[in-house]
Amino acid sequence: MKKRIIVIALCVFSLPALAQRVTELKTDKEKLSYSLGVNIAQNLKQQNMDKDLDVKIFNQAMNDVLSGTKLVFSEDSISKFMNRYISIKREEYTKKIKELGEKNKVIGQKFLEDNKKKKGVITTASGLQYEILTKGKSVGTPKPEDIVKVKYEGRLIDGTVFDSTQNNNNGEAIEFPLNRVIKGWTEGVGLMTKGSKYRFFVPSDLAYGEREAGTKIEPNSVLIFDIELVDFKAAPKDDASEAK
Repeated sequence: MKKRIIVIALCVFSLPALAQRVTELKTDKEKLSYSLGVNIAQNLKQQNMDKDLDVKIFNQAMNDVLSGTKLVFSEDSISKFMNRYISIKREEYTKKIKELGEKNKVIGQKFLEDNKKKKGVITTASGLQYEILTKGKSVGTPKPEDIVKVKYEGRLIDGTVFDSTQNNNNGEAIEFPLNRVIKGWTEGVGLMTKGSKYRFFVPSDLAYGEREAGTKIEPNSVLIFDIELVDFKAAPKDDASEAK
C-alpha cells in the first residue's frame, strides 16, 4: 500500500503543469523529467487509475507540494483514502476477472467441442487437441525433462497472435526444458518427432487456467499453437535433477 502512495507522490513531483506544453527536450533535467512523467503516467494507465483522476486537482496538489502550501488533504487522510480506494478497485477487478473467466470457459468449451469433430483433429485423454501439419521423418520423441528447440506461433481462438518466435526471437528457434512450460506444451511437444510441425488446441486447464497471462490472454482462454520441433536433446544431469 505504501508503495502505491509513493507512486502518486512521484506523480505530483514529476508531471509538469499542462498550461505550457514543451515540444523539445534539451537538457538532461528536461529529459529525466519527461521520462519519469511518461513512466508514471503509463503506470497509472496500467492500474486503470488515470480515468479516476481530476487533472485540475491533480495539478493543484503538485503545486501545493512544490510551493510548500498546506495540503488540503492530510497525509493521514490520503493513506486512509488510498487504502479504501485500492480495496474497492481490487474487488471490482476480481469480479471482472471472474465474470470474464466464466464467459471464456463457455466459449472455449463450445470451440473445442466443435473443433474435435473436424477431419484430422485428434483428441488426447487430457482433452488436448492437435492436428499434424508436417510429419518429421526421424524417430523418437522428447521426454519431459529434455531440452527442446522449437519455432512457434501462439494465437487466441479469435486469431489474435499473442506470441511467436517470428516476432519475439527474429524468427530463430528457442530452447527450453519441456517440463517447464504449460501442461499442453509438455504433453503436445512430447508427441512430436524432430522436424514435425503440429497445431495444438490447448484447453484452458492445460494452459493458464483462471489466470491472466500477459496483456492478451484472458482467464480460461483456449490457446492455439503452431509448433515446429526443430531438435531436442537430453538435459544436462544437474538441470534434469533440479527439474524433478
